[in-house]
Amino acid sequence: MKRLIILSIILILLLVGFFYISDKFSLNITPKEGATILNSKVRVLNEESVVINAVKKVGPSVVTIAGTKTVSSTQVGPFSIFGFGVTPEEKPQTQSIGSGFVVSSDGLIVTNKHVVSDGNAKYQILTSVDKKYDVKKIYRDPLNDVAILKVEATDLKTVELGDSTNLEVGQFVIAIGTALGEFRNTVTTGVISGLGRGITAGSAFEGYAEKLDNVIQTDAAINPGNSGGPLLNSSSQVIGVNTAVSSQGQNIGFALPVNVIKATLDNFNKGGQFNRAYMGVSYQMLDLQTASLNNLPQGAYIQTVVPASPAEKAGLQRADIVLEMNGKKLEKDKFELSSAIAQNKVGDKVNLKVWRDGKTLNIALILGSAPDQ
Repeated sequence: MKRLIILSIILILLLVGFFYISDKFSLNITPKEGATILNSKVRVLNEESVVINAVKKVGPSVVTIAGTKTVSSTQVGPFSIFGFGVTPEEKPQTQSIGSGFVVSSDGLIVTNKHVVSDGNAKYQILTSVDKKYDVKKIYRDPLNDVAILKVEATDLKTVELGDSTNLEVGQFVIAIGTALGEFRNTVTTGVISGLGRGITAGSAFEGYAEKLDNVIQTDAAINPGNSGGPLLNSSSQVIGVNTAVSSQGQNIGFALPVNVIKATLDNFNKGGQFNRAYMGVSYQMLDLQTASLNNLPQGAYIQTVVPASPAEKAGLQRADIVLEMNGKKLEKDKFELSSAIAQNKVGDKVNLKVWRDGKTLNIALILGSAPDQ
């Protein structure tokens, strides 16, 4: 009995001591609140270090691309009203400024095709340490908004190319480029807002417009001049090439997936050929609504056929509608003619189902090699 009483007293003393100590040293926060504060601090510190590390690692590989073109102007003298003193003068004028990034130390640089679309302009790159290099050659991908520039260099710092296969919406990304053509190595951050988007890069009013499929949408700020710059993941790997910004909304930018760039580099050889399959037509995809309104079938409506091209040799004509390639139906925004061609190699024989004047034809065509643009 005495032993039970003693044990009870000890237990009571221990409980009193426990509550006293807990009250004395209480931090007045719930474990849930404390965990939230700690996680928030860790998340902010991690994000800061990720961006800082990415800038240090990739920043030196990002370049500014400027294009100049000779423009004629008239120098007017004091006697010009009498027909004298009018002197023609030619001055170099900056035509375009964009971004790019180094993929080989000996001078291969990736950018957008629309950044270097003017065949009459001379281009130059400027590195992050103010070194200037003249662009010696430009290789333009005929199917994608991608170009490879060649400069004479030996010690350029290269980027690490990642993988765009398993990207996820909400994934953290970093964009680097020459914002507004003036602010070099501008860094912005955001997330992947969408995948598999279809957009038009460039502007028809500027003489260049190209439809691109399966691009990355991001809310990282991308401004004019950022085109051609890298979009990075949290491991400082390039997962995309900044391509366009929406003029109809805010915080809506787009980038080409890096796997497109890797495929372009794989197809590129020393002779400057991309070895892309080529048919030789321009076309417009007819969706269900447009086709129904014009009493036509859905498919790729041929607008022009390039002379001496594989399409002309096979007998394709203007106003033909390509319904299928190799048994697969062509549909707007799902499986277009360009995507169908890209699945084949130079020299492949493809079978087309073509609608012409109310009749369905089967046409066999051997794909050629795309000419440089």
